This record gives sequence, structure tokens and C-alpha cells, in this order.
Amino acid sequence: MASIEEVNKSAGLISKYKSYLLLEKALSPNSIEAYLDDLSKLLQYFEAENLKIQDISLENLQQFVTQLYDLGINARSVARVLSGVRSFFNFLILDGYIQNDPTELLETPKIGLKLPVVLSLQEIENIISVIDLSTKEGQRNRAIIEVLYSCGLRISELTNLKFSDLFLDDGFVRVEGKGSKQRLVPISPIAIKEIGNYLLDRKHLDVKKGSEDMVFLSKRGTPISRIMVFHFIKQYAELAGIKKNISPHTFRHSFATHLLEGGANIRAIQQMLGHEKITTTEIYTHMDREYLRQEIIEHHPRNIDKR
Repeated sequence: MASIEEVNKSAGLISKYKSYLLLEKALSPNSIEAYLDDLSKLLQYFEAENLKIQDISLENLQQFVTQLYDLGINARSVARVLSGVRSFFNFLILDGYIQNDPTELLETPKIGLKLPVVLSLQEIENIISVIDLSTKEGQRNRAIIEVLYSCGLRISELTNLKFSDLFLDDGFVRVEGKGSKQRLVPISPIAIKEIGNYLLDRKHLDVKKGSEDMVFLSKRGTPISRIMVFHFIKQYAELAGIKKNISPHTFRHSFATHLLEGGANIRAIQQMLGHEKITTTEIYTHMDREYLRQEIIEHHPRNIDKR
């Protein structure tokens, strides 16, 4: 049997599957495109795992689902992806490519299951729009939200960000995550611009000794606290009319969800998040940095400055 890599590259098979969706399933063009997008996520994952099609098991698929959850993908989106995955394996059986369906016992997520809150792109735009840039903290807070969402950082990673960690000419920031593990994360052009605008205001602060290298400061010239970020994000969400219970971490979940739904490679998202369960040093050293940057430039929805 063909390997997943061969299946993924086989225009003939994908074309047959597309015809199956159109003629036998009678799906609309938009639904067909969605099914093919879901399939591409699965094929990317298994190609990275170097599995052949006959090796695909229920356990492999469960691991795929686990990684979607680890990325903060909500249950409804996971269920939609699995619908496309099941459709593809059904097609493979009907056309004789495989004999057993590994999705047969794969559980569908319960939509009511409590999972991380994710903001829509419009909700994020609404939050940013209520920030009063005429205040001393306005531009700083805008830059913080852009960095949280554009880079998918944890709040602790944001508050500990140093100037020596910024490589803005190259389009990267260095982040120290859990367990003091460091990673390079692509930063979008709009986030770079907002940092630049904030630094113009930062020049007027009386920076306290020992805080000179810290990027984001309080009005007292000391490193900004996690509580302070929690506070103004809650405040902006309320002003924007958002009823969801959000926190700084919500922007990290939204980052992962929007990139995945936009078509970004799962491995690249894992790399950028620095997730302990799915990111290893070996993977990190073998990922091409420019490739990671291209993933976020192409797929992140706020990379186009509309102002």
C-alpha cells in the first residue's frame, strides 16, 4: 500500500476523493474545500510521523486529536476536523485502498465539554479598538495584546521579555518557557510596529535600576506584573462588549486556533507554542527558522496592517 506521503502527494487520489465528495456525497464547493483542508491537517501530521497508510491505527488518530486539544483547539473545531478525517477513510475503504477503518472507534468530542475559551478575529479587533491611545498606558497595552496574540506567548513569557530577546530585524523573539527551555518565535510585522510605537513612550519613563532590559514596564518604571495585564485585558473585554471569561492565555489559545484553521502546519504551531507535551529539543533543532516565520506570516490573520 502507498505511504501517507505518497497519498498526500498523489494528485490522482486527492482528485478521486474530491470527485467522491462532489458526486457521491453531493457536497457544496465550500464544504468540499473544508473537507480537503481537514484532510491536509491529518496528512501533515502523519507525514511528519513518517507513517505508512497501513500503519495508521486508532491510537495514532487519538494522538492526533490530543495534539489538537493541546493546541487549545475548541471541541467544535476538533469535531469538524474529525468529520473530514472519517469521510476520507470511508473513501479509502470504498475504493479498496485499506480494509479496516481506524476511525470506527474514534470518539467525537462532546461539544459541551469545557475547553479553553477562544476569541474570534472580530472580537480581538473589537478589544484592540477600545484601547485609548491618548493615555500613557494605551500604546503599551496595545503592544502587549498584539504580542500575546501574534506570538502565542504565555503571560509569564510576556512579562519576562527582555530587549536582549528581541531580534526584530530578523522577525523573531527569544522566549524562555517552562523548565527554562528557550525557543525562537516568529513575530508579525504589525506586532513589531506596535512595539516600536510603544518604545517612543517608554523613553519618557523613569526606569528603575535593574529594569533597563525589560521590554514592558509599569508607569513606575518596574517590570509589568501579570495581575496588571489580567486587569486591563478584563477591562478592555468589558468595554468591547465581550461576555466571554477571558484572560491573557485566551490570546494564546486564539493564536493556535486561528493558525490551524488558516491552514498552518501543525508541527510549526507546536514549535511556536513551545508546548511541553509535544515539542522536543530534537524537533526544535531540525525545524528551519525561516520556514516557521513563513508559516506565521502567511497564516496569521493580523499580519496585514489595515490602519
